[in-house]
Amino acid sequence: MLMRSRSEDCSAAPALALREVRGSDAELRHLSALLATMDGEPPLSLATMRERYATMRRYPDYRCYMMVDADEIPLGKFCLLVFPVIVHDGRPEAIVEAVVVAPHARGMGVGKAMMQQAMRLAREAGAGKLALSSNARRLQAHRFYRGLGFIEHGVSFSVGL
Repeated sequence: MLMRSRSEDCSAAPALALREVRGSDAELRHLSALLATMDGEPPLSLATMRERYATMRRYPDYRCYMMVDADEIPLGKFCLLVFPVIVHDGRPEAIVEAVVVAPHARGMGVGKAMMQQAMRLAREAGAGKLALSSNARRLQAHRFYRGLGFIEHGVSFSVGL
């Protein structure tokens, strides 16, 4: 999938294209490196990335995307899961997760372009809602999401297993 997009926030923003990840070793290495920048953790091994990607692909509507520049350099990534629900009006819902922009590309409109594409993809899949979870300490990310129209909804809980 190729979607051309230009950031509206920054006149120096690069030309951006959205690419669906297909699972090549090069893509998985880029994903691992991008994810490692989120929390300063070491990148996952290629073998681990292959296994996790293969597991994700078993879900029919779970996809990962990379936002690349004109030179095909990955600047950010997100994954989108669209799933059926049996509550409310019965329309599917969507979750965007593992959203990260490369440190050198932050503030250039990449995140905004990615989230706009995630919203478009979820809408086109018939989802009635797009949700995300963000660590409580990521206050700058929370401001970013609010600026895109996301609202705080409910309370999120988790338990380590």
